[in-house]
Amino acid sequence: MRKVVSGLFISLDGVTEAPNEWQFDHFDQGMEEFMGAMLAEQDAVLLGRVTWEQWAGYWPSSTDEPFASYINNVPKYVFSKTLNDVSAWQNSTLLKGDLAAEIGRLKQEPGKNLGVAGSVGLVRSLFEAGLLDELSLAIHPVVVGKGDRLFREGMDLKRLSLVSSKVTPTGVAILTYQPRE
Repeated sequence: MRKVVSGLFISLDGVTEAPNEWQFDHFDQGMEEFMGAMLAEQDAVLLGRVTWEQWAGYWPSSTDEPFASYINNVPKYVFSKTLNDVSAWQNSTLLKGDLAAEIGRLKQEPGKNLGVAGSVGLVRSLFEAGLLDELSLAIHPVVVGKGDRLFREGMDLKRLSLVSSKVTPTGVAILTYQPRE
């Protein structure tokens, strides 16, 4: 069965929004290896509406390799209650049904992992619903001070198990967790 996995860039103060504004000086060989390994283990991407809209305006014409070729060619499943059409970006499929049912169906299909790209709101929803099998956080040594955070006040207690850890040469701590049974 496929797993649902997420890898996020996150600051010390928990901000995940707009990492392009604060993580670039920490993208070293260790980060490149982390991203490459994660992408090699997945063959489909789950996206929320906001990320899909932002990325659909950028990636189709981007030459930022190797990610541009990957994200443009991989099947993309877009979860949205408000979008009606995702045909503007190749290999995108709109999913409007129940999150748990759609995830359950996708996990039963043959293939590699289903990766959640960006989409902090979707990651949060998957996490809270117990639908996320693995969460990798690339914790950057920076305090952003403002922006959307992965974990919000009022969330239910969730216990996780650390399954791997690594620190890159620029001090990014890459921690991978799985839900504790």
